Amino acid sequence: MKRITCESLAGARFSPLNEIIRLKNASAAIALMVLMTSVGYPQALKTDRDGNTPAFKVEVWGNNPTDFSARVRSYFELRSELEKGLPIPAVTEDRAETIKADRALAQRIRVARAKAKQGDIFTPAIGVEFRKALLREMNAHTWKVIMDDNPGDFEAQINGAYPEGKPLSTVPPNMLAVLPRLPEDIEYRFVGRHLILLDTRAMVILDRIPFAIQCPDGDPACHR
Repeated sequence: MKRITCESLAGARFSPLNEIIRLKNASAAIALMVLMTSVGYPQALKTDRDGNTPAFKVEVWGNNPTDFSARVRSYFELRSELEKGLPIPAVTEDRAETIKADRALAQRIRVARAKAKQGDIFTPAIGVEFRKALLREMNAHTWKVIMDDNPGDFEAQINGAYPEGKPLSTVPPNMLAVLPRLPEDIEYRFVGRHLILLDTRAMVILDRIPFAIQCPDGDPACHR
């Protein structure tokens, strides 16, 4: 077998075929990286009004995110079972038909979760970690984004309906980036300073963390 030395490699001639293979391999690697980073949140990580994009961060929360995700997944699977047998709403511009289908699902959810209470999903330990993560991301700009469309404080009854006509608050991208991901049609929303977990398909409030956010100390610009 011919021995390959550094000198022989240095003196090797340029090969078009080898260059094509090298470029194809590099392209494949880039495509794989794009595919991996394209996996996002169902609650989209959109840029905010000032064009700021979220900085993706990894928070070390011990086993709490796993526990939280398992509880959310359990609810998601329950909802999937409850949807069976319900009429599939036709593609229509009739808002009344859509509302009727959503209310039928919401009623099944409320019956199945009749004993639901605060802390079933956001356990005390999970709530502590959420508050810490949100506090680290809070500043005057983030507070303003949250409060712009905030419906204000109201009694968010667990397993109850989100009030019709109330706006849905924006969850800033920097906060979404540090919170556990959620399945489709389940979202984080703020009600005043409280964080709720909302089923946006049935518009049912699943759980809440009271006083999940607070203004940064000494920053009067974010007080309202």
